[in-house]
Amino acid sequence: MQDKGREKTRKKLERLAWFLDSSIKVPGFNARFGFDSLIGLIPGVGDVITALISSVVISEAARMGAPKALLLKMAFNVLVDTVVGAIPLVGDLFDFAWKANNRNVRLLNQYLDSPRETVVNSRLFVWGLAVVLMGLVILVGYLIVLLFQALLSASPAL
Repeated sequence: MQDKGREKTRKKLERLAWFLDSSIKVPGFNARFGFDSLIGLIPGVGDVITALISSVVISEAARMGAPKALLLKMAFNVLVDTVVGAIPLVGDLFDFAWKANNRNVRLLNQYLDSPRETVVNSRLFVWGLAVVLMGLVILVGYLIVLLFQALLSASPAL
């Protein structure tokens, strides 16, 4: 992508992230939220809608040549925003602080400004996430085995 087009896209994504995450100032506080938080208040579909809108940033990052590791990190931010945001009240408060779109635009800008360093950090994140997920799978499997053992030892002999 040419530098002029890349800068134009960066500015559009920064405006989108600002609109979704920081466009509304809370009177009397030094805090901001955006339309992502408001749309997320719609039960059942609000967080799905905002996830779809947030995917625009990821799509543009892919179009701009961002590596898969960075795209996975960005997708993780949106996934966390969507899953936790779906929890009534707690999710809305979380949405107020997490600001996945601002995070993702910041990640994209870091990549465009310093590609090598960002790729290394993103790969480390993906590997760390994979290790944590594998650990959770093993832990859940172990807990299931313990549950079955407890159920079998507690059941009366046939």
